[in-house]
Amino acid sequence: MPSRARVDEFIGVVESGDHAGAIERYYTQDASMQENAAAPRVGRDHLVAHERSILARMSNIYSKAISSVVEGDRVAIHWIFELTDLTGKVLRVDEIAMQEWRGDRIFRERFFYDPARPTT
Repeated sequence: MPSRARVDEFIGVVESGDHAGAIERYYTQDASMQENAAAPRVGRDHLVAHERSILARMSNIYSKAISSVVEGDRVAIHWIFELTDLTGKVLRVDEIAMQEWRGDRIFRERFFYDPARPTT
């Protein structure tokens, strides 16, 4: 079960822009991420590679946690992301991340957002 301090630490790393580093440091080796109802991506190495591929296509990513709730092994975070691609086009994503933690690491995460404005 994560402490509030551990979740806040994770949020701080994401807000700092170290998205791939956050996955490396805060996810279990067998972690999964799922976009809405899509099939989950599985395995921390795969998740990090996917994140790096997104970052490579962006000139800037702004990340802000609006609120978060910690209840036992379950965490919910309301995120706002603004992704600026290499052409200057900005995509704003208003997302809820539902996480399940094992100890002090995330092992399952599912993102909910308007599919008409999907993440990259």
